[in-house]
Amino acid sequence: MKDRQMGSSDLQISEIGIGCMSLGEDNAYNKKLLHRALDGGINFFDTADLYQKGFNETSVGSALKENRKQVIIATKVGNEWKEDGSSWNWNPRKEYILAAIEKSLQRLQTDYIDLYQLHGGTIEDPIDEIIEAFERLQQQGKIRYYGISSIRPNVIREYIKRSNIISVMMQYSLLDRRPEESCLDLLFKHNISVLARGTLVKGLLIDKQPVSFLDYTDVDVRNTSAIIKSIGEKGNGAIATALGYVLNHPAVASAITGIRTLEQVEAIIAASKILLLEKEQIEILTHSIALNYYNEHR
Repeated sequence: MKDRQMGSSDLQISEIGIGCMSLGEDNAYNKKLLHRALDGGINFFDTADLYQKGFNETSVGSALKENRKQVIIATKVGNEWKEDGSSWNWNPRKEYILAAIEKSLQRLQTDYIDLYQLHGGTIEDPIDEIIEAFERLQQQGKIRYYGISSIRPNVIREYIKRSNIISVMMQYSLLDRRPEESCLDLLFKHNISVLARGTLVKGLLIDKQPVSFLDYTDVDVRNTSAIIKSIGEKGNGAIATALGYVLNHPAVASAITGIRTLEQVEAIIAASKILLLEKEQIEILTHSIALNYYNEHR
């Protein structure tokens, strides 16, 4: 599998990364999945302290601790569980970030995190305070680099102007091309990489029964899926075609996919060998569905 440089950093990450949120509660099976992904050339694994109330970090850390120098681990911060565990509150304060990382390091069984990300964010946040927290953690050696996970153009622009982020994780696929209008080119211009999540749209682009998604009807989804499968039948396969479209933009460093089964891991590894699409195929996919736009937080 090919690697790509993440932004201005020295991190070389696999073109396909694993979003660990979908992992279950069986540590042994999770380890099997993650190690198969690693054997297949995937070195980027993304989790968050929010997932499964911390269990996800614990499971990922346990699975990868013996291979720590071979992998790039990303996690996220900003969502604080309530004491009763019923839900969580948004907490982007510096004090919380500086305290939360200690728990993440402990759960991940590591003394540093390769990429620490703000898990959301609004324009009303104390952005300078957040940046100060990340910069301090970087100086302390607890994180190598930092980024944000956001789909809000106004928030992304502020971090571009005011911080040293190397990445933005955002939803991007053929059924969510909103980043194409206002974010991708801007981030590429500033040498900040995109980590594209939701690239297979929970299987809607591959094998799931079509349903409406965002402002697209089930008919739109069915037609787009059919075009992907048609191109895939000519050699790439549907998964590689859907991922290849996302990876075609130079701002995108990695397409992040969730996994639950060994079969899914094998399919992703197989697809990774044939991600490059021809110019004509990209054009067909680009015109397969109307471009959508961000309506809020512009």
